[in-house]
Amino acid sequence: MKVRITDVFLRDGLQDEEVIVSTADKLAVAEALVAAGVDRIEAGSFVNPKKVPQMADAAAVFTWLPAAPGVDYTVLALNGKGVARAAEAGVKNVQVVTSASQAHSSANAGQGIESALASLGEEVARHPEMNFFAGISTAFTCPFEGDIDPAHLLRVVRAFKAMGITTVGLADTLGTTPTDRLMASLGYVREHEPELEYYLHLHNAHGQALATVSAAVDAGITNFDSALGGYGGCPFAPGAHGNIDTQELVRHLHASGYETGIDEQLLAEAVRLAREVVAKSPALEQKPAATR
Repeated sequence: MKVRITDVFLRDGLQDEEVIVSTADKLAVAEALVAAGVDRIEAGSFVNPKKVPQMADAAAVFTWLPAAPGVDYTVLALNGKGVARAAEAGVKNVQVVTSASQAHSSANAGQGIESALASLGEEVARHPEMNFFAGISTAFTCPFEGDIDPAHLLRVVRAFKAMGITTVGLADTLGTTPTDRLMASLGYVREHEPELEYYLHLHNAHGQALATVSAAVDAGITNFDSALGGYGGCPFAPGAHGNIDTQELVRHLHASGYETGIDEQLLAEAVRLAREVVAKSPALEQKPAATR
């Protein structure tokens, strides 16, 4: 069975780093990911550059990404303005994101869930030529509100479905949700909306994310987000851990008998490059504020 991995280093991996990675270095990392066989790459986010200066060059990055047959590049937008900017840049694959937690939505996006969904929905309707998929932050656990009620999560999923979106990602933003509870929430949502496609965006506390991957694959989930070197995190989610490491995820899946299409040796080179560009990049003047 093939498991598809989206590497999110260029967006989620960099948004919590207190450095500014150059456009050229981002493109070099993208080239290394493509060479390794990663066929889906989250290249950036169209968010407020004053709050997330690491993403200020998102349009330029997207413009110069290496052309590669079979490789999909995606970006993230938190509101209608971000969707509009992505459309202007010629982006075709856009992840529209809100939180399952009101408190996290207010801290992270500067507005409540309902306002965020309304803003996104209006702009999604204006761009039928674009491919939209959804992401839900703090889908299982919120640092402010605690455990997320699966019924509440389902309502957010259905709000995206009402926009015509059929692929929904659920994020364990803190990386601390026990596997059993995460799978129970995922199962509840899938039971009530079985026709939608789901993927998981897992952060990794105490190494438990790989156990969640195994349980999810056994349950039929075949799409996961991860980041080179395990970089990433949400500054507005106190206690959040980094993303699941792409290298560890690929190694785990291959050892379990699943295919990814990714070359482990070339992926190790991409990890080395990612660490090099972060280490050499100039420091931020202020702490970033981003999502997921």
